[in-house]
Amino acid sequence: MAQAIAEQAARWRPRLNSHAGQFGERSMSDSRERDDRFGPGTYLTPEEAKEFHRIFVTSFLIFTVIAIVAHFLAWQWRPWLPGANGYADHAMIQGAQHLASITTSMFA
Repeated sequence: MAQAIAEQAARWRPRLNSHAGQFGERSMSDSRERDDRFGPGTYLTPEEAKEFHRIFVTSFLIFTVIAIVAHFLAWQWRPWLPGANGYADHAMIQGAQHLASITTSMFA
């Protein structure tokens, strides 16, 4: 059994070695000229990596600003930590109740 496995491995070994360098892998004895790509499997040149990083950081900052504005507006609408009487103390709720009473008195 062990001999059969060894024979099968010996048959596959040349095939496996024939693909060396196919996916950016290089052996120490590889005489091909190296390119400027970063890491295995990234396929990005330094210029492409810098451009991707710039776009990523810009997108992240825009998203963060939008999230901060949205949280501020949500806090203005309904604070997450209401007062002792709950949301009844909030001026916007009182304003909405006043508007509702005016609207219902107009149609009554």
